Amino acid sequence: MEFPGKQKLVAALDAAVARAGGLDPTIPVAAALCRLQADPAVRLPAAVHTPVAGQYARRELHLSPEHGYSVVAMTWAPGQGTPVHDHGGAWCAEAVWQGRLAVDDYLPVEHQDPYWRFAPAGRTEIGTGGSGRLQPPDEYHAVHNPDPAQVAVSIHVYQRRLLRCHVFVEDPAASAGWLRREERLLASDALD
Repeated sequence: MEFPGKQKLVAALDAAVARAGGLDPTIPVAAALCRLQADPAVRLPAAVHTPVAGQYARRELHLSPEHGYSVVAMTWAPGQGTPVHDHGGAWCAEAVWQGRLAVDDYLPVEHQDPYWRFAPAGRTEIGTGGSGRLQPPDEYHAVHNPDPAQVAVSIHVYQRRLLRCHVFVEDPAASAGWLRREERLLASDALD
């Protein structure tokens, strides 16, 4: 999918990943995303601004043949969000392109598969132009759009194409405070 400024976005992300030289790439990638969000030459495809009913939308914008990272635009209608989840051991940097997101971080306390228990580890609200990042093993979090009226759009750069992750969901059969771990396949929504 081509869009105005895509080559600029890809060049900046390639340079950020290469500059990391095997160290934590989330720092330069997050910084690059913030610069790109403020650049009027980079305009995301129009479809990225349209939410999907019943779930947040995931739309892959780029897969780097050289570095292997994936760029995914996510669209969040008011109130939409994720359950507690992981990224399957992959790092991630993100920037809010429009609106704002709330990110709740969690630390695993104990688990007896398939059940896990978490402790809250903080909340961050990220507004337009702001960024966040995660580096495993600190990858357990939930994300949602806290705005009651505005659609939020975020760009996520993952270490690799994220095809599956684990989600942690309430289960009536579980003791209070325990969540059931499930593998979830991640699809990409259409860009047209």
